[in-house]
Amino acid sequence: MTVTVHHLENSRSQRILWLLEELGLPYEVIHYKRDRKTSLAPPELRRIHPLGKSPIVEHGGHTLVETAAIVEYIVELADGRLGAPAHREDALRYRQFMHYAEGSLMPPLLLKLVLGRVPLFGKSSQKRIQPMIDIHLNYVESELAKRDWFAGDAMTAADVMMSFPLEAAIARANAAQGRPHLAAWLKKVHARPAYQAALARGGPYAYA
Repeated sequence: MTVTVHHLENSRSQRILWLLEELGLPYEVIHYKRDRKTSLAPPELRRIHPLGKSPIVEHGGHTLVETAAIVEYIVELADGRLGAPAHREDALRYRQFMHYAEGSLMPPLLLKLVLGRVPLFGKSSQKRIQPMIDIHLNYVESELAKRDWFAGDAMTAADVMMSFPLEAAIARANAAQGRPHLAAWLKKVHARPAYQAALARGGPYAYA
């Protein structure tokens, strides 16, 4: 059964397309564009789910939201491929980074984006946010210095989850400067055939 992805340009939903391509699962994409003045999602998404946020996935009579929950669902569809590794320590790292991406790393990046749109005081407040972001980015750099992928020696869905906040961090917070392992990881991600195929299906993506 085909997975339907309600895909908003320049958003978290690009990760879902990448994961589906990696797993070779059949899917269709319904495209949505941001409001050119506000950059917000269009009201049409609320017809699919009350929150009106992307990604939204429909499959087997279910309508799913929240990226990590969708990722876990898709991994289950693929019989666990790209899911938690068998080794205990790797599995713990997998679960940590699955939730760290949105739970800890993304909020200060989003705050910096919002403050940057506030006249006068907003931009000065951004300077207070950057040290918080740097703590996270330095942590990520230290983890990638120890292994090729976030959970271990092989790519998993945890890497898919981490891709969007790190792409956003490079765009908004100069994340790659002085962090060679982070930069190398992202270059490796962008070179994957499945990632490139997802870009072709999803359309323009500002963070690639």
